[in-house]
Amino acid sequence: MFDYTVVHARQSVGYKHLIKAAQSLRCSNVNTSALRLFQFELAHNRRKRMMKKMSEKQERVVVRGLRDVAAAETKISYVNSNGTLYYLGYDIDDLVERVCYEEVAHLLLYNKLPNAKELDEFRSRLVSEMKLPQRVIKRIRVAPKNCHPMEVLRSEVSHLSEYDPHPNDHSDAANKRRAIELVAKVPTIVATLHRTRTDQQLVAPNQEYGFAENFLYLFKGKTADHQEKEAIDRFMTLHADHGFNASTFAARVTASTNSDIYSAITSAVGTLKGPLHGGACEKVMLMLDDINTEEEVEEYIQGMLDDQKKIMGFGHRVYKAEDPRTKHLRSIAENLCHRTATLNLYKTCMKIENVVHDKKKIFPNVDFYAAVVLNALGVPKEFFTPFFASSRTLGWTTHVIEQYQDAVLLRPSSEYIGEFGRSFVPIERR
Repeated sequence: MFDYTVVHARQSVGYKHLIKAAQSLRCSNVNTSALRLFQFELAHNRRKRMMKKMSEKQERVVVRGLRDVAAAETKISYVNSNGTLYYLGYDIDDLVERVCYEEVAHLLLYNKLPNAKELDEFRSRLVSEMKLPQRVIKRIRVAPKNCHPMEVLRSEVSHLSEYDPHPNDHSDAANKRRAIELVAKVPTIVATLHRTRTDQQLVAPNQEYGFAENFLYLFKGKTADHQEKEAIDRFMTLHADHGFNASTFAARVTASTNSDIYSAITSAVGTLKGPLHGGACEKVMLMLDDINTEEEVEEYIQGMLDDQKKIMGFGHRVYKAEDPRTKHLRSIAENLCHRTATLNLYKTCMKIENVVHDKKKIFPNVDFYAAVVLNALGVPKEFFTPFFASSRTLGWTTHVIEQYQDAVLLRPSSEYIGEFGRSFVPIERR
């Protein structure tokens, strides 16, 4: 009778059927060893079925680095691999030298270039929003001096959310208000950090100056001349946006969870800090500091290639031709270097560009000549990436607002390559 019970149970789904079968045959006891044997067989069979199911799972195509994967649609900017860049339909070559940064900001935030009256009003609003809360300034003053400026910037962008007068207003108008405040205040955080670290008095924004000009004024404490004003304005215009780069994508992922815009921009700042992204500009200057003369270039570059090291400021994930921003920054660098007695640095850069192209057939990217421009403007290299962030906050905030409108959670899948069916071992037996 008991054997029949066990056989019946083994043909069933689980332990409850064993008890039910024993009761139906008026079997008052179930042999303990037989029951344990049955439970072991049941667990073993479950594991076999699970492993078979897992082995038959549909394999996904893994795209390392998400190269050429379109994660969403955007109207903001278009990066063409053949060497063109568009802001809301305008070729960057048609904008640089013909519009100021405030016009680009108005274009990205409101989908149109402003007329003269709109530009004056928008510029005035941006400049007035450059002032920081006193508690933010106090925190910047006490930040450890050994912290990288991007670490302080990341923290203070997050702190700005504490001063939002209407944190629960998620309307488009409220988010555009926050975007304008972030675009205005990020440069001031950067300038304030520099001034406090160098024990210099803070200066207030000047309503007579343009936005980019004000940034340089707050940073250096003196009025920029004509060439410097043009240089910083074009630098910021060329860095305003650039498709779904790593930091922009990080911001959009955060925004896709319906988190606030401050959290999204904090994510972007942290991502930009990486040396394979915005931090590359600082690494370019470190490389240039290592090369003392133009004559050392070929040996230095060959040494890096022999050691299989990455040459910072060269190559791009998207562009197969020259980065369209490079020619503009090269021109700005040449003009500034002629007037700041750093012409040798510019000549060294030109030699590096030629040597790298001859040996690797790759072009300089935006970081290469951006480093030279910022150096010629008197910006310390540890502040290169914060200047990048100050320019790109415009693009980040615009993408965040677009992501809110898209209203979909960005949640990619993965291809699991680990094990299945590992047997659990109690802690006393490990």
